[in-house]
Amino acid sequence: MLGVTPLSAPAFPAVQPRFFDREYLNIVYRTDPDAVRAVVPRPLEVDEPLVRFEVMKMTDVTGYGPYTEAGQAVQVTFDGERGEYLHAMYLDSFAATASGREVSAYPKVMGSPSLYADHGALVGTLNYGTVRVATATMGYKQFELDTRQAEAEITVPTFMLKTIPDYDGTPRVQELVRTRITDLVVKAAYTGPARLQLFQHVLAPLADLPVLEVVSASHIITDLTLAPAKPVHDYLEEA
Repeated sequence: MLGVTPLSAPAFPAVQPRFFDREYLNIVYRTDPDAVRAVVPRPLEVDEPLVRFEVMKMTDVTGYGPYTEAGQAVQVTFDGERGEYLHAMYLDSFAATASGREVSAYPKVMGSPSLYADHGALVGTLNYGTVRVATATMGYKQFELDTRQAEAEITVPTFMLKTIPDYDGTPRVQELVRTRITDLVVKAAYTGPARLQLFQHVLAPLADLPVLEVVSASHIITDLTLAPAKPVHDYLEEA
């Protein structure tokens, strides 16, 4: 049963959420090869040092209501399958943060992201506390993006590192897990010119994966469901 700790005050609802009108701003950029390989755990492999910075506006989520999220996903391969490693996620919902960390393995922490249109630009920002750590801009709905390409972009499998400590501080669970988006409906998709700035912050180190070149950008509006995470590699079995 989800969200049962503590029994008298569950941190999140015991539901499988469905997302309606989930709005993405995605900017794929090339970063430093050594920097990206330093943060991706084995046995994931990095072919090209590409990172997707995303801001997601959750307009309507069953059980949670609206919230906004931002983060970084690194393009990787695992056992010949291409996907993304979720490196960092920041959001403004405690319930969604708690459930993402406890039920799955999403690297979620609290932050203050936003996504809005401003004078012909789609703007995504991320603050940590009162400090700006990311600003992304893209031309607002300038060119339509093929819906099949949009679907392929956001339905790649995603990998995460799940670590649960035992009571003595040693790892009780240490696994690489895999999930992906299901039941996807792409309602609109656009592309256009984009820029991304990342700013140094010791507690939100997105800039440790610096922006060397913006490769592509997309603005996608969808309905979707997140599949449950499943383990694909157990690090403790290696011991």
